Amino acid sequence: MLTDSERFAFVPRRLHGFATTGNAYDACQCDEAIGKGDTLIVLPEGVIGIAWTWPIAVTAANGALHQVKDDPRSSLTELAATFEMRVDDLSEAIALAQALGFALDPVFAAAIAPG
Repeated sequence: MLTDSERFAFVPRRLHGFATTGNAYDACQCDEAIGKGDTLIVLPEGVIGIAWTWPIAVTAANGALHQVKDDPRSSLTELAATFEMRVDDLSEAIALAQALGFALDPVFAAAIAPG
């Protein structure tokens, strides 16, 4: 029998909203409903992040979330491999940040910049 994820031609996205980046960070440590690669939204601080063992911000503002200290020439594929998550997890979070008008972290901005 197929699961819902297998029956549909899309990958479900999990987005979690928080009042502060501190709340988001803490929730990633103890809330089993938050999985690696889920999108973290902290509108009051202008932060979009990705759930991981040490949650990371894709936005220039990061609050209590970690920033990526990687080579700004890394591709999105390389960054996703670093965190053992899907490229789509990163690209969806980046797209949401851009849609909200939030400045991207320079590492992620460089990773999506045209060749």
